[in-house]
Amino acid sequence: MTCILCLHFVPLPRYKGPESTNPLSFRYYNADEVILGKPMKEWLRFSVAFWHSFMNDGADPFGAATKFWPWGHAKEPLQAAFKAMHANFEFMSKLGVDRWCFHDRDIAPEGADLADSNKNLDLVAEVALELQKGTNIKPLWGTAQLFKHPRYMHGAATSPNATVFAYAAAQAKKAMEITHLLGGENYVFWGGREGYQSLLNTDMELELDNMARFMKMASAHKRKIGFKGTLLLEPKPQEPTKHQYDWDAATTTSFLRKYNLIDEFKLNLECNHATLAGHSCEHELETARINGVLGNIDANTGDPQTGWDTDQFLTDPREATLIMAVIIKNGGLGTGGINFDAKTRRESITTEDLFYAHISGMDAMARGLRNAAALKETGLLNKLVSERYASWHQKGGLGQKIISGKVTFDELEQYSLSNPDPAESLGSGRQELAEIYLDMAIK
Repeated sequence: MTCILCLHFVPLPRYKGPESTNPLSFRYYNADEVILGKPMKEWLRFSVAFWHSFMNDGADPFGAATKFWPWGHAKEPLQAAFKAMHANFEFMSKLGVDRWCFHDRDIAPEGADLADSNKNLDLVAEVALELQKGTNIKPLWGTAQLFKHPRYMHGAATSPNATVFAYAAAQAKKAMEITHLLGGENYVFWGGREGYQSLLNTDMELELDNMARFMKMASAHKRKIGFKGTLLLEPKPQEPTKHQYDWDAATTTSFLRKYNLIDEFKLNLECNHATLAGHSCEHELETARINGVLGNIDANTGDPQTGWDTDQFLTDPREATLIMAVIIKNGGLGTGGINFDAKTRRESITTEDLFYAHISGMDAMARGLRNAAALKETGLLNKLVSERYASWHQKGGLGQKIISGKVTFDELEQYSLSNPDPAESLGSGRQELAEIYLDMAIK
């Protein structure tokens, strides 16, 4: 492997325990430690986001680039792409993470035309394949960048122009094939431009129908090429469009059901997107879980003082505990994992900052896993919830009869006329006690 970062001065992060004062050590993440019957690394399945880690130059709408990475020093865009891929593998090997995520146009530059872009992608994929040899490193997921280029200004799968739909399909086809070639475990669709700015000039029905047609084509191509990974849709309510069609987990699940795609796709849920939709990350994960479509997590957070997608590393132990509690209930994430769709701040400009950021994110989620496991093992919260819903589980009781579907409105009316008003016997919800139990588990 070509030395790009040359991180000989950075010690390999090791688990040192909660009392460690070394910021380049893990205090909570111990990869092979068994939690609830599985190693931590299997519960968490961490992934590095190529675009945020190796393409983030710190530029924002109000200022120019602030980060000038060693891998960016190349005269030709393709040579810079090769160096960035080497840096990616060097970083993952040092960090102890064996999964990464990418957009096609992040790892390889756009060419003069589609054929040229495909050639560039093939060449970079050859480099990645060579670097994978002798390692366990592979993509957690890949995707096509169908939102940045001006051709996608009106959308990709939902564009009013059929020629754009065709181009987007061709780009997604190639990105899916590269993901398959590299041994990727999932393929993601994030429709940043799949929405509208105004309904006045939008045929919403046609656009939604076309988005479904696009997804059905993708599913068919997955089977054609023998890709065994999971197809994932990523909800986001807005930004860049005013209204994005896959607004949140519930909306996206409804879309999948309407178009008979529910067995073909799962969801990739980003915590900061949950915030933008007015939900907690826990809510989005639980909504996906109970609908059988929880596939992957983009772990990040926003700043409560801002109203946009700031893509910060999630480090809050309470939020991490709530997230991991849902993952435990789900039995894990299957082919999915926890991707750090997060970037260092504009003012954090060194390669060491990439390590600090990822170590803090990994430790936060590992801490959340430990806490959530402890919460489950005490049984206190489960007991509280079970007691609250006891009337639904009592053998031979009214709740069981309702669940069985064997009672009618008429029978329930007769029951209510013959028994005391339920207001006289309602119990406490005990939310405050539930929060105490949660706080007791957070270490």
